[in-house]
Amino acid sequence: MQAIKQTSPYIRKQVSTKRMMTDVLIALIPVVAFAIYRFGFDAILRILISLVTMIGLEALGFAITHKPDKADKWITRFKSRYKDYSINNVLTPAISAVIFAMIIPSKLPIYAVVVGAAFGIVVGKLLFGGLGSNIFNVAAVGRIFIALALGDMFTGTYIGIDLSAGGTALGTIREGGQLFPDALNSYSILELFMGNIPGAMGEISVIAILLGAAYLLIRRSADYRVMLSAVVTFIILITLAGLKLHPDHVLEYTLYHLFAGGLMFGVVFMITDPVTSPVTRPGRWLYGLLVATLVVLIRLFGAYPEGVAFALLFANMFVPLIDYPKWSSNKIKPAFIIGYIVIIAIFGLVVYFGVGGAA
Repeated sequence: MQAIKQTSPYIRKQVSTKRMMTDVLIALIPVVAFAIYRFGFDAILRILISLVTMIGLEALGFAITHKPDKADKWITRFKSRYKDYSINNVLTPAISAVIFAMIIPSKLPIYAVVVGAAFGIVVGKLLFGGLGSNIFNVAAVGRIFIALALGDMFTGTYIGIDLSAGGTALGTIREGGQLFPDALNSYSILELFMGNIPGAMGEISVIAILLGAAYLLIRRSADYRVMLSAVVTFIILITLAGLKLHPDHVLEYTLYHLFAGGLMFGVVFMITDPVTSPVTRPGRWLYGLLVATLVVLIRLFGAYPEGVAFALLFANMFVPLIDYPKWSSNKIKPAFIIGYIVIIAIFGLVVYFGVGGAA
């Protein structure tokens, strides 16, 4: 396939933005269906509120940034602001809204949902110029804002999540990894895979997420490179940590980290965002490596048991550097492969010795 010249969002094949956005919404159906099955009306209400907030503010922002035609009647002038408004101006905020709803708890207060959705679409997108111009993932911006501003709402039984869980099953292994073997008694690997665990509405069922991933890959509406790079890098680094922390349970430790929290959802539906991810093939391999490495470092050494949204936003800042024309290329060269392996090896050593390896 040859890359085609066009404005962002960048698509690496000759299909419309509309079709790609529609594919993402279809891929989200299994995740949304599971969230509704598990959390009922709470999930439906928060999805709808997120949709109304983001689509409505996107439409308002569109009108503000487009000059009206000259006309005697105000209604004619108002309508003229939307003469270039298209289905893409509905689909893109709809995707961000659904993803945002899937990465929050089912009992998050309604006003917090509105605040997070509004902050994500306005600060994360509209202030950068709107459709195709944002450098940060919109859903992640909204999620991080309410996590920092309203952090107490993400713990405690009043939102249906165990205080000890820290928001997800990952909270049970925060104390230096010492509680991991016991964590298997609370949440088995099978339960993690099926979704019978605490956490955000759309992040807990790995099987539903994988169904969406399969659809996106079959339709070629998501790039496998960034997915594969993130998953492989994460498995390598977290396995190295497991070799030191739990040498008798390395496989279980790796799978626990892989399936718990928002990693799988982020890999499938967030880092594959065509607007905020690199446009070149080597760049996407590097981007996946960067996101996964940051997630591992945050989970092992940071103050939070999760880390996907933080890692994603931090990696978003490096995308313009990765895509810088002076050194970016669409070809996978031997030098890049060597450099890629060296970077993984370096961070592998950082992780292994950071958790006390060889001590």
